[in-house]
Amino acid sequence: MLLSCNHVTGTKKGFALNDVTFSLEAGFIMVLAGENGAGKTTLFKTILDKKKQYTGEIYLDGKEIFIDHEKTLSRIGFVSEENIFFKQYSALENANLLSVFYENWDGMEFLNSMKKMGLSAHKIVGKMSRGELMKFQMAFAMAYKPKLYLLDEATAGMDPVFRKDFYKILRSIIAEEKASIIMTSHIQDELEFQADYSGIMKEGRLVQFKENIV
Repeated sequence: MLLSCNHVTGTKKGFALNDVTFSLEAGFIMVLAGENGAGKTTLFKTILDKKKQYTGEIYLDGKEIFIDHEKTLSRIGFVSEENIFFKQYSALENANLLSVFYENWDGMEFLNSMKKMGLSAHKIVGKMSRGELMKFQMAFAMAYKPKLYLLDEATAGMDPVFRKDFYKILRSIIAEEKASIIMTSHIQDELEFQADYSGIMKEGRLVQFKENIV
């Protein structure tokens, strides 16, 4: 099992998780839906936070994430509007500055992924649209080949035409790298037709988790 959350309960900045339990094998896309404040982003931040502020257990590839949390972070690709990059620098300059933190960094993979996203590596990050910022972050994550991608409303600012190509990229990632992807989304089409598994969160609880059979 790639990711397992067992009875995860805790509060972070006023948002709570309550007994969240699910498992996800490698090679699948899971979409989380729910109203704002339901706990979707809180779950991501709970996994990423360097401090353990919850009860229960979270395992990544069979290891509890806080046994070596720094190594855990190097195996997770996080794409979010809240992600912090150097806004005054280009995408490539950001990659050059931050690549030292990832032992599996592949500079050519970053450049190739930027091309797949249709985005110049020389564009200043602070001048990117929301959709472009999501594409850049995805290309950045792909360069160090994480096992788990956490995409927080990543497709919300994307052109509907490119969104189809984006899903093709996601499918190639999980097929080639034995990774899995968890997305939060308000787009009904993604929940129904693009996800292998879908979950609904409400008031910090995972009230529904199911496999989507097409």
